[in-house]
Amino acid sequence: MSLLTIVLSVLLPPLAVFLKTGLSGEFLLNVLFTIIGWIPGVIHAIYVNSR
Repeated sequence: MSLLTIVLSVLLPPLAVFLKTGLSGEFLLNVLFTIIGWIPGVIHAIYVNSR
């Protein structure tokens, strides 16, 4: 995982997931997590980008 990916995962979680997976279910799930709360969105983005 690059430094840019880590920074994007913290600042803009949906963008980080979108760059990794495109317009997919994982992206939509991350948008939902980010709307519910920023922290779940960040955790999910880090998880997706670490695989």
